[in-house]
Amino acid sequence: MTAHPSLVRRIALGKLVGLAVGLTAFFVLPQVAPEAGAMTRWGVLLWYVTLGGVVGMAGVMTWHPVLRLPLPWWFRAPMIGAWMNFVLTFFAYDKMKMVVVAFLQGDGPLASPWWFVLEGAIVGLLIGAVATRFAGEGPALVSELEPKP
Repeated sequence: MTAHPSLVRRIALGKLVGLAVGLTAFFVLPQVAPEAGAMTRWGVLLWYVTLGGVVGMAGVMTWHPVLRLPLPWWFRAPMIGAWMNFVLTFFAYDKMKMVVVAFLQGDGPLASPWWFVLEGAIVGLLIGAVATRFAGEGPALVSELEPKP
């Protein structure tokens, strides 16, 4: 945990890690699935930048107000990543299936596009770890945004 928590730094770090993951996918995708077009590649790149920003913003919430349970970063970040990739897979099922089949070179039980949900959880965990380590978490993130007289 950092001595000076910062929401802006947390969001920026989340987006930076998301950009790194997105750029990796952007350049690897044509090698793995040549039929994935430019729109798919740009969409995946921007998707992971957005995922990083959302995980970064969620770092303020360390307590679930309805369930009255703590939300540690190692639970919160993978859940957000998994949920966002679930939504991606739900709406772009055919494209995701095409990528998985091209990547695994065949069809079978592991060729399901729903594996992207697990991948989102792993990426979310990575983003959450970096953002929490270098920018902090919790209500202290918001106190930096309050106007000082």
